[in-house]
Amino acid sequence: MFGKRLNRRALPATVNAAMSILQAIRTFLFYLLLGTSSLLWCTLSFFIAPFLPFKARYRFINVYWCRCALWLSKVFLGIRYEVKGAEHVPDRPCVIQSNHQSTWETFFLSAYFEPLSQVLKRELLFVPFFGWAMAMLRPIAIDRDNPKAALKQVAQKGDELLKDNVWVLIFPEGTRVPYGTVGKFSRSGSALAVNADLPVLPIAHNAGKFWPKAGWVRTPGVITVVIGAPMYAEGTGPRAIANLNDRVQAWNEQTQREMGSLPSTPAAPAATDQIAV
Repeated sequence: MFGKRLNRRALPATVNAAMSILQAIRTFLFYLLLGTSSLLWCTLSFFIAPFLPFKARYRFINVYWCRCALWLSKVFLGIRYEVKGAEHVPDRPCVIQSNHQSTWETFFLSAYFEPLSQVLKRELLFVPFFGWAMAMLRPIAIDRDNPKAALKQVAQKGDELLKDNVWVLIFPEGTRVPYGTVGKFSRSGSALAVNADLPVLPIAHNAGKFWPKAGWVRTPGVITVVIGAPMYAEGTGPRAIANLNDRVQAWNEQTQREMGSLPSTPAAPAATDQIAV
């Protein structure tokens, strides 16, 4: 009897260990296929995409591959997603501001909104094939070592893109933050929207719960993406920009609380010295 009790107690631990090993294998296969598909697709895009008009080029390079990444996440990692508030997406592209917790939301937003441009480190454009393919998507490539010049570039290039009916994605926290926390929102996205006389489309999600910022561990589950109603500035100038930015951050934090990502009692935003991307 005593031996049977020990076996019963050991069974859950054995099952958990087996599940952990299985999940590790699935994660390894996911990254293997993701990396392989990225190399092959960027190489193919390098030879085909230059001959396509911009919208078709964006779809060929970014949308198809990001959809592939989301599919791989679903099949190998068990990570699915649901979208709430899709009816709020305006007909005309504008500035998108989303919290930033993982790589997953970059895949999702790049596939969901097209064509879309986002801020990235200039050095990425020099990565063979991957960077060359990214350069054809009209990104806002900045030098993070020169914040003032970077902010000016975001304003100038972002305004050009919006006039060409291209969505501009800004992660106002500036860098990925751990799940359960929130960073201070930079005003660059709100300033871009105000100066272009366009709204901010706020987005909140809980991707970090299943795809953490640190480590390789991924947890199966359903990511919730909430798209809010477009937010317009009340006037122009620095005060209108600050007010719009505060409303965007307040909405994001409240939405994250409602989905259980943040504690019910607001905490002070995490400090960050990164420029908004």
